Amino acid sequence: MTKIIAVSNQKGGVGKTTTAVNLSASLAAIGHKTLLIDFDPQRNASVGVSVDGRTHNVYTFLSEQTSFSESIFETFVPNLYVLPSTLHLSALEFELATQPQREYILKKGLQDKLEDYDYVFIDCPPSFGLLSLNAWTAAHFVLIPLQCEYYALEGLVLLLDNILKIKKTFNAPLSIYGLVLTMYDKRSVLSQQIESDVRQNLGDKVFQTLIPRNVKIAEAPSHGKPVLFYDIKCSGSLAYLDLAKEFLKRETELGEI
Repeated sequence: MTKIIAVSNQKGGVGKTTTAVNLSASLAAIGHKTLLIDFDPQRNASVGVSVDGRTHNVYTFLSEQTSFSESIFETFVPNLYVLPSTLHLSALEFELATQPQREYILKKGLQDKLEDYDYVFIDCPPSFGLLSLNAWTAAHFVLIPLQCEYYALEGLVLLLDNILKIKKTFNAPLSIYGLVLTMYDKRSVLSQQIESDVRQNLGDKVFQTLIPRNVKIAEAPSHGKPVLFYDIKCSGSLAYLDLAKEFLKRETELGEI
């Protein structure tokens, strides 16, 4: 069964889009048909895989200007497909505000359209609004990238609380797939302390794989490529491949939805 994972953190700059793009690409590269939905008006995930969705995108799809199949783009990465974003997506929050069951627009739009995919990743905006609410309502799981710094840890409490509220009100099966520690600097005492604190409080919810602070990860989006296709030998590529393997191993432990 297709698994839908919302990649989310209400704080920006924590590696959210980077993780959505690179984990999707890594799973696709090892043979899993994967769809990446860019649900952030900044459209960084679309740019990160060289997809221009100016005329066909998630906004035109949800507003019924284009069909689902017309809005999906095949990328240069085998098995990786993208439903891109647009700056106009920011208007959707205002348009949804007056609609009945506005929390379920994305879920209803995707219904019966995802059977061909093994995994669907939704790159959420770095805020709590109707777009994030729609993503969490449509998803089976939330994957949380967490930068190894104090302020990111502070925001985690609020994020977990909001996920719990969504679970109680709109999407009872929703659960946390795991937390990914990003921008980890093994030389930094702070990174080590954050890792220790998060593991102590959240235990096996935290992935063992650590995503390092790596210049190649930072450079790759400017070339429109996941880091795996920018420099396969760098520490960032190896880390995301390890994360993909751990992701698959964790899936067997989570079982079917």
